[in-house]
Amino acid sequence: MECPNQTQPAVFIISGFSFPKELDVLLLLFFLLMYILTLCGNSLIVWVVASDVQLHKPMYWFLCHLSIMDMAFSSIVVPRLIAGFFPGGNIISFGECICQVFFLNFLGCTESLLYTVMAYDRFIAICKPLHYSHIMHWRVCLTLCLGTMIGGCLNSVLETTLTFQLPFGWNNKIDYVFCDIPALLKLACADTTFNEMVAVVDIGLVAMTCFILILTSYVYIVSAILRISSSEGRRRAFSTCSAHITVVIIYYVPVVFHYLRPASQDYMDGVVSMFYTTVTPFLNPVIYTFRNKEMKAALSKVCVGNPK
Repeated sequence: MECPNQTQPAVFIISGFSFPKELDVLLLLFFLLMYILTLCGNSLIVWVVASDVQLHKPMYWFLCHLSIMDMAFSSIVVPRLIAGFFPGGNIISFGECICQVFFLNFLGCTESLLYTVMAYDRFIAICKPLHYSHIMHWRVCLTLCLGTMIGGCLNSVLETTLTFQLPFGWNNKIDYVFCDIPALLKLACADTTFNEMVAVVDIGLVAMTCFILILTSYVYIVSAILRISSSEGRRRAFSTCSAHITVVIIYYVPVVFHYLRPASQDYMDGVVSMFYTTVTPFLNPVIYTFRNKEMKAALSKVCVGNPK
């Protein structure tokens, strides 16, 4: 897009949702409640795992890491979204916009890699149970967690640098609910074909590679579970994986729908983006708590003092 006065704007204006003004109070209360519950639920997961020695296992170590990422993910988006319901709250500085883009991509990529690591952990636990403690010792777990963060950081540095090296003109209104790369590319005063191609290839490559690795892991996991002779053994094995499968689906479907369609920043994209940045972090602790017997028992013991 060609435009005069190609100078970096001091601020951006985020248009937000195009709902009637009469719904502002309800939406404000909804997002505020979701944010509070997200912080409480994920903090509870970390607290319970840290308090119960029986949960000091790789599976729950990764779950704590995911809970911390979810709290950060939600905190990058929701407070700014809530601020947008107040006068002047939809104005974000150029520097804040850069930070939001960086951390959104960093946390999104890190979570994708973390879900893959969690699938690998379940693969080792079910397909190679005799070697589990040797393979998944604490140094390996720490290395895998650090690896997800380093990978997410490198990915985000690339995407953020390519986006904000573009010139912007007089139009500083982001027609979206937060600062995100596809919405910002529409404001650039230069050819963004290369940036769009990199975004699709980079994000698509990360998402699809992780998804294929997760799918491959579960093919082996299901095959191993079906060979278990005991019905109780099969049920317990499936129960340890069902929560992870559920959160992978509710995370990946919106991400793929949104980021592999970078040119279509329509109303539906805004709703989808709210799902994986707001709803998914809220649902993760609920799913992992109510679909995991060990977590329920630990929660009961820590919060109620039930020794069982």
